[in-house]
Amino acid sequence: MRTHDRHVFMCVGPRCTENGVQAQAVFEHMGREIDAHPDLCVKRTRTHCMVACRNEGPIVVVYPEGVWYRRVDEAAAGRIVAEHLIGGAEVSDLIFHRIGEGDTIVADHDIT
Repeated sequence: MRTHDRHVFMCVGPRCTENGVQAQAVFEHMGREIDAHPDLCVKRTRTHCMVACRNEGPIVVVYPEGVWYRRVDEAAAGRIVAEHLIGGAEVSDLIFHRIGEGDTIVADHDIT
């Protein structure tokens, strides 16, 4: 196992995308994005349903920050890698939950 200071968990379904096919593709894309930066100390783990997406998956969780992202497609995965994992700035428009704070409301249509 490579040395890491962050751990990214990503749900690959089967409920968030049809049979988890699209979610698995996003997981693999995120892996390529992370691997493109060999100095980035991030471990990535696929999970099955985290029962939190409420039809807003796939879900990505970044620890130790405890930030939960929703609706993660390839573009969002790229932003999470570039902005959060590399740049240190959370991608606030994708966050729906934080450890210790509960669900985060970002817009009227968001999860409450």
